[in-house]
Amino acid sequence: MTAWSNRTAAEGKAIALVPTMGFFHEGHLSLMRSAARQAGAVVVSLFVNPIQFGPAEDLDRYPRDFERDSALAAREQVDALFAPEAAAMYPEGFQTRIAVTELSQGLCGAGRPGHFEGVATVVAKLFHIVRPQVAIFGEKDFQQLAIIRRLVRDLDLDVEIVGQPIVREADGLAMSSRNAYLSAAERQSARCLSRALRWGRELAAGGETDAGRLRAALESMLAADPTVTVEYVAVVHETTLRPQQQIDRHSRLALAVKIGRTRLIDNGLLFAPEQG
Repeated sequence: MTAWSNRTAAEGKAIALVPTMGFFHEGHLSLMRSAARQAGAVVVSLFVNPIQFGPAEDLDRYPRDFERDSALAAREQVDALFAPEAAAMYPEGFQTRIAVTELSQGLCGAGRPGHFEGVATVVAKLFHIVRPQVAIFGEKDFQQLAIIRRLVRDLDLDVEIVGQPIVREADGLAMSSRNAYLSAAERQSARCLSRALRWGRELAAGGETDAGRLRAALESMLAADPTVTVEYVAVVHETTLRPQQQIDRHSRLALAVKIGRTRLIDNGLLFAPEQG
């Protein structure tokens, strides 16, 4: 992979990297298209990263379909699909982890200890192996995006991080590879996330400024469905991810629920950029 990147750079082409765990959907494909607009060559990494999964999480059953993913990447005219084996990324004796300490606290980090160390470590390795000038990430995993931006700043990595808006199904559900786990009934329940985001924005637009009251209202709404287990409803600053007491133009609503065995997340600004 690095040899290919070096040859591509010698040809004068900038490289854009789209890191993924595969099982592509329209959200992934939109990242590939964005990458093609920003660089002369596009690399998509496809790696289900074992060190970001906890012992009770879904590493073994995470959806995989390499042939389908290869065909979709080819359709998008991706220049290189990088799909390493775990043993190549983490050979025997591997013991290094990268921790972005403050941003990893709270939200998903609270219930998934070690997860973001695994993310930061694999992304740093991908940057060193692929050597991109630009890397494209979706905003659905907003905490992850904030952590990668901090990682790049703190370690002086020479790569531009570009965030892309969440791609949604027609009914508002954020696209995710894990949506494949949902039964038909669970898929209907999953619409609660986009409804909560919409209602949160309506409350803010209607003058609600107390983040605690807004969180309580949305928690009650989500918990009204017996198939939904609320993990968190949070109002945080869009840059620092610190919890906010008062809602302002920097407030981002972040949600995580479990529906059956499937964990789903969503987020969005409470005010459009021109509001607040």
